[in-house]
Amino acid sequence: MALFSDKSWDEWISEYGESHTHPANRICHSIGIPMIAVSLPVLLASLLYAPLWQLGVLLFAVGWILQFIGHYYEKKPPEFFKDWRFLFVGLRWWLKKTFGKH
Repeated sequence: MALFSDKSWDEWISEYGESHTHPANRICHSIGIPMIAVSLPVLLASLLYAPLWQLGVLLFAVGWILQFIGHYYEKKPPEFFKDWRFLFVGLRWWLKKTFGKH
Protein backbone atom coordinates (compact mmCIF):
# COMPACT_ATOMS: atom_id res chain seq x y z
CA MET A 1 0.00 0.00 0.00
CA ALA A 2 1.63 3.25 -1.14
CA LEU A 3 0.24 5.16 1.81
CA PHE A 4 2.49 3.16 4.14
CA SER A 5 5.43 2.56 1.79
CA ASP A 6 7.93 4.67 3.76
CA LYS A 7 8.12 1.91 6.44
CA SER A 8 7.47 -1.80 6.56
CA TRP A 9 4.40 -3.00 8.46
CA ASP A 10 6.73 -4.45 11.09
CA GLU A 11 8.26 -0.98 11.58
CA TRP A 12 4.82 0.65 11.86
CA ILE A 13 3.66 -1.96 14.38
CA SER A 14 6.89 -1.74 16.37
CA GLU A 15 6.64 2.05 16.62
CA TYR A 16 2.98 1.78 17.62
CA GLY A 17 3.90 -0.77 20.27
CA GLU A 18 6.43 1.60 21.86
CA SER A 19 3.59 3.77 23.17
CA HIS A 20 1.51 0.77 24.26
CA THR A 21 3.64 -0.88 26.93
CA HIS A 22 1.69 -0.23 30.15
CA PRO A 23 -0.47 -3.26 31.04
CA ALA A 24 -3.58 -1.10 31.58
CA ASN A 25 -3.12 0.54 28.19
CA ARG A 26 -2.65 -2.83 26.50
CA ILE A 27 -5.85 -4.15 28.10
CA CYS A 28 -7.81 -1.03 27.14
CA HIS A 29 -6.58 -1.29 23.56
CA SER A 30 -7.20 -5.04 23.44
CA ILE A 31 -10.86 -4.32 24.13
CA GLY A 32 -11.24 -0.89 22.49
CA ILE A 33 -9.67 -1.64 19.10
CA PRO A 34 -12.00 -4.55 18.29
CA MET A 35 -14.98 -2.51 19.49
CA ILE A 36 -14.10 0.26 17.04
CA ALA A 37 -13.45 -2.25 14.24
CA VAL A 38 -16.83 -3.93 14.79
CA SER A 39 -18.62 -0.59 15.06
CA LEU A 40 -17.80 0.35 11.46
CA PRO A 41 -19.69 -2.48 9.71
CA VAL A 42 -22.47 -2.14 12.29
CA LEU A 43 -22.83 1.54 11.39
CA LEU A 44 -22.81 0.64 7.71
CA ALA A 45 -25.48 -2.00 8.32
CA SER A 46 -27.59 0.63 10.07
CA LEU A 47 -28.23 2.09 6.63
CA LEU A 48 -30.31 -1.03 5.98
CA TYR A 49 -31.61 -1.55 9.50
CA ALA A 50 -31.82 1.79 11.27
CA PRO A 51 -31.91 0.60 14.93
CA LEU A 52 -28.31 -0.65 14.57
CA TRP A 53 -26.97 2.91 14.57
CA GLN A 54 -27.23 3.08 18.37
CA LEU A 55 -25.14 -0.06 18.82
CA GLY A 56 -22.60 1.19 16.29
CA VAL A 57 -22.23 4.57 17.99
CA LEU A 58 -22.00 2.93 21.42
CA LEU A 59 -19.26 0.52 20.30
CA PHE A 60 -17.35 3.32 18.56
CA ALA A 61 -17.56 5.74 21.49
CA VAL A 62 -16.75 3.23 24.22
CA GLY A 63 -13.87 1.85 22.14
CA TRP A 64 -12.31 5.30 21.85
CA ILE A 65 -12.93 6.10 25.50
CA LEU A 66 -11.10 2.91 26.47
CA GLN A 67 -8.16 3.86 24.28
CA PHE A 68 -7.86 7.30 25.86
CA ILE A 69 -8.14 5.78 29.34
CA GLY A 70 -5.27 3.50 28.37
CA HIS A 71 -3.14 6.44 27.28
CA TYR A 72 -3.83 8.11 30.62
CA TYR A 73 -2.05 5.19 32.28
CA GLU A 74 0.63 5.06 29.58
CA LYS A 75 1.40 8.76 30.12
CA LYS A 76 1.93 9.11 26.36
CA PRO A 77 -0.36 10.61 23.73
CA PRO A 78 -1.86 8.38 21.05
CA GLU A 79 0.47 7.80 18.10
CA PHE A 80 -2.03 9.27 15.65
CA PHE A 81 -1.46 12.68 17.26
CA LYS A 82 1.91 12.74 15.47
CA ASP A 83 0.90 10.83 12.32
CA TRP A 84 -2.72 10.18 11.34
CA ARG A 85 -1.72 6.95 9.56
CA PHE A 86 -1.39 5.30 12.97
CA LEU A 87 -5.21 5.22 13.02
CA PHE A 88 -4.85 2.31 10.57
CA VAL A 89 -1.97 0.62 12.39
CA GLY A 90 -3.84 -0.13 15.62
CA LEU A 91 -5.87 -2.98 14.18
CA ARG A 92 -2.76 -4.58 12.65
CA TRP A 93 -0.98 -4.23 16.03
CA TRP A 94 -3.94 -5.90 17.76
CA LEU A 95 -4.04 -8.74 15.22
CA LYS A 96 -0.32 -9.38 15.64
CA LYS A 97 -0.55 -9.24 19.43
CA THR A 98 -3.65 -11.43 19.57
CA PHE A 99 -3.08 -13.92 16.77
CA GLY A 100 0.62 -13.50 15.96
CA LYS A 101 -0.07 -12.24 12.46
CA HIS A 102 -0.86 -9.04 10.61
